[in-house]
Amino acid sequence: MDHAAHDPAPRPAGPALKRGPLNFWERIYVVEVARGVAITSAHFFRNMWYHTLHLFGLAKTKPAAATIQYPEEQRLLFPRLRTRHRIVRREDGSPRCVACMMCETVCPARCIYIVGEEDPDPNIEKRPKRFDIDLGMCIFCGFCVEACPEDAIRMDTQMLDLAAYSRQGLILTLDQLLAAEPGSIQPDKDAFGVLEGPAGREAGRG
Repeated sequence: MDHAAHDPAPRPAGPALKRGPLNFWERIYVVEVARGVAITSAHFFRNMWYHTLHLFGLAKTKPAAATIQYPEEQRLLFPRLRTRHRIVRREDGSPRCVACMMCETVCPARCIYIVGEEDPDPNIEKRPKRFDIDLGMCIFCGFCVEACPEDAIRMDTQMLDLAAYSRQGLILTLDQLLAAEPGSIQPDKDAFGVLEGPAGREAGRG
């Protein structure tokens, strides 16, 4: 069989990109450096002007660059952002987890380690004796939350400060997971107006 007849025709070559020679000022970059300084200075004085007006309650609708003084100031987070884990408690204070191992099985990072034991409540088969999550390995995919049949694990603490002095310090134990509380639900637009309009509203919906 002749494959040549079925081969597509070669595409015509596009026009070659030609660059003209650089003149003297372009070669020493004086003009380009001056243009860069002018752009940076324009942003600096514009932001300083609007921040000064904001101090007197003027031009509130005009946004200016916002520098967050972290960690004294915390940026508001969207409610569906996946943050540090927590284990949900029942009304009697016991963990809702039944040690079914679903989250440990589905975890792609293998960062969850569970040891189950019998629950004294005859209506509940098992409970976790040990429940560890290694945040140094976790990729915050949220698969554990989706796989849990008891809605026992959630990632709604809005805690992002995960630094530690050792790898062992990044391992959350059952007591730490039970002690965590859900974070406050923030509006669908952050406090500094980074996301506004339809795009911001869609991004903020949980």
